[in-house]
Amino acid sequence: MNLRTSGQRLSALAGALALIAGSVAARADSFGHAEPGQMTFQEAVTPIAHEIHSLHSLILVIITLISIFVLGLLIYVMFRFNEKSNPNPSRTTHHTGLEVAWTIIPVLILVVIAIPSFRLLTHQLTIPKSDMTLKVVGKQWAWSYEYPKDQGEFDFISSIKSDKDLKPGDIRLLAVDNEAVVPVNKVIELQVSADPTGVIHSFTVPSFGVRIDAVPGRLNQSWFMAEREGIYYGQCSKICGKDHAFMPIAIRVVSEEAYKAWLVEAKKKYASVPSSNEFAANEYPVAR
Repeated sequence: MNLRTSGQRLSALAGALALIAGSVAARADSFGHAEPGQMTFQEAVTPIAHEIHSLHSLILVIITLISIFVLGLLIYVMFRFNEKSNPNPSRTTHHTGLEVAWTIIPVLILVVIAIPSFRLLTHQLTIPKSDMTLKVVGKQWAWSYEYPKDQGEFDFISSIKSDKDLKPGDIRLLAVDNEAVVPVNKVIELQVSADPTGVIHSFTVPSFGVRIDAVPGRLNQSWFMAEREGIYYGQCSKICGKDHAFMPIAIRVVSEEAYKAWLVEAKKKYASVPSSNEFAANEYPVAR
């Protein structure tokens, strides 16, 4: 191998490494939403989402090993017990060891899966002491966010941005006119419902590991604690009507200082905006 060939190979290797590094960096900068062609989960940024991903990885390993074992067993049986290799078939009808094994082993596998599953369900349903409460109401077809008295006592409607209003950096079909804002590393209690005159929606933010139904007349609860600043997107996951595909969710996670500054501006901005309850009453009046 001459020096020229060696240099060309080193240059090609360096170019490939730079391309990989660039793609990894681009992926790191695009967290909070899905990428075209993406096959894995969105990046987890809450304790619950991390647990969901870990449970998924465990089950994926288990079902892969089971599939490989079953495939190997089928291939073995095909070659070992075909008519040519085994012209005189066995008359065996019972095998105590085999029957015990195919009963005990699946039970043990289910126990291995059940332990982290129940732990995850417990963590999802047990809401820790919260730092703030955010009420979310699904409407036809937008989301309403209500901040409690200790956070300024205001609410607003968050609707999808039309194509003509998109700005550089906005994601079509995910960008909204009014983002919900929460502080980083704080436990946020979610209270989720739907407009009494509306239909069932589903409030889903994959990076938070949150998916909870918004049901008219019912208040469901969940929680999250975002560990990283940024903007995280989701969508309604119920087929709720003609504009189901146009109900994006956008939650911006900021530092505590930035959040306090946003509260001051938000109270001024939304004080002059009609309440989301008034919006619902005007758009969907209750029949009398």
